[in-house]
Amino acid sequence: MSKIGIFDSGLGGLTVARAIASRFPASNLVYLGDTARLPYGAKSEEAVTRYAVRCVRYLVELGAETIVVACNTASACALPTLQATYGRTRVLGVIDPGARAAVAATRTGAIGVIGTERTVSSRGYHSAIAALSPSARVTALATPVLVPLVEAGWIDHPVTRLTVETYLSELHTAAPDLDTLVLGCTHYPVLRTLLEEVTSSLFGHSVRLVDSAAAIAEALAPTLAGLETSGGRDAIGERHFAVTDLPSSFAKVAATFWPETLPPVEAVDLTMD
Repeated sequence: MSKIGIFDSGLGGLTVARAIASRFPASNLVYLGDTARLPYGAKSEEAVTRYAVRCVRYLVELGAETIVVACNTASACALPTLQATYGRTRVLGVIDPGARAAVAATRTGAIGVIGTERTVSSRGYHSAIAALSPSARVTALATPVLVPLVEAGWIDHPVTRLTVETYLSELHTAAPDLDTLVLGCTHYPVLRTLLEEVTSSLFGHSVRLVDSAAAIAEALAPTLAGLETSGGRDAIGERHFAVTDLPSSFAKVAATFWPETLPPVEAVDLTMD
């Protein structure tokens, strides 16, 4: 049965893994969190590409036939290199599916994007959205402090609320008419309730939040057609989780992202070679 490899710089990609597992429970999933080099968002494009190539090599060596680059930063910086390097393996990023979902969701063409510094500076979402809807107006804001807050498990915490309010106030000043907000980092969907509350209060109208995790699961549908029912309604595929550092810390916070009990988390050494 098809094996899907998913990698992220840390925990955030579990939102993508959860969306795929929910949509295709019979699929076999291998998840890699590159926690030794977290966060990617503050690294150079060259460094991120180097890390991503090594992560994908690990997943391919484990037999993954489809790779999902769950990290927005790695998708923005490294996707062409990954697709060229691993030409026999299907490699998908999260930016194009997220852009398609944003264009489908917006009513006015005013779209906001929040993400890491590297994701925003790459202008990957600008380009992907413009290719689909040239008239769309994209306003992007780097919100890097949210990643360590989520990694620490501070989901329902006054500091996190204040940080979200500060960031989104800046976004509101720049684009008060936006009606769609792309969560351009896979860590952000766990803050969805807080983001919905703050956007509603600041903008005074409903702002649709676009979750790239759900979008990538939809993008995989043609490849995984039939897995929803293969093996019976209750069939569950194999699950394997690995990180490059601190597996016990990963497992502790992972419950925020993954509703099921995690199997033992493997520690792997991906020393660059």
